[in-house]
Amino acid sequence: MTDNAIKIRLDKWLWAARFFKTRALAKHAIEGGKVHYDGQRCKVSKLADVGAKLTIRQGFDEKEIVIMALSDQRRGAPEARLLYEETPASIKQRMDKTEQRRVLNASISMPDHKPNKKERRDMRRFEQVHQDLG
Repeated sequence: MTDNAIKIRLDKWLWAARFFKTRALAKHAIEGGKVHYDGQRCKVSKLADVGAKLTIRQGFDEKEIVIMALSDQRRGAPEARLLYEETPASIKQRMDKTEQRRVLNASISMPDHKPNKKERRDMRRFEQVHQDLG
């Protein structure tokens, strides 16, 4: 049912477009302000329109998409991808942030071994002293 004349709630469209695994997760994201419809916070029952711009925040990523088609059925990923189009600026911004996170994580050094009993005691003692001071 990919006809532009049908009316679909935003939470159902987000589920059908495979942004969220369940409608309940889509509902919580909308209510939590993680989904903006044309730059505004919206309600779960907002009707999705072709051409509307959505901003969806998932984890570290924020996607800006344009609704290209409506569907109330959840299909495979290739078909779901036809329901929307991500803006080029959004793609570039996501790639830049991903690269920044990768560089930041590479610069953080991890210890080469698990702390032994003495080192764990020293860490607890250090934390205790700083809790008492703060």
